[in-house]
Amino acid sequence: MPDPQIITSALSTRIMVEGHKLQIKIFRLEHETTWTLEVVDEDGTSTVWNDSFETDRVALKVVFKTIEEEGLSAFRDTDNIVAFPEH
Repeated sequence: MPDPQIITSALSTRIMVEGHKLQIKIFRLEHETTWTLEVVDEDGTSTVWNDSFETDRVALKVVFKTIEEEGLSAFRDTDNIVAFPEH
């Protein structure tokens, strides 16, 4: 069985928040109907929502509401980063 294709929403975008670049990624697997939301900061740190979204528009509204309420700190808070072990 081949791996499912990832469908990327046309609403995925790049924005500037408080002088920092953020990439908003909204995607789903081809056989799924709900969307996943991920924000990647300019350092490559990824924030992924645990919830999935009924539509890509809802996901985009949620990320903009988060930015409005919490600002850049919602994505650049280093307290919740899990470091990979060094070998």
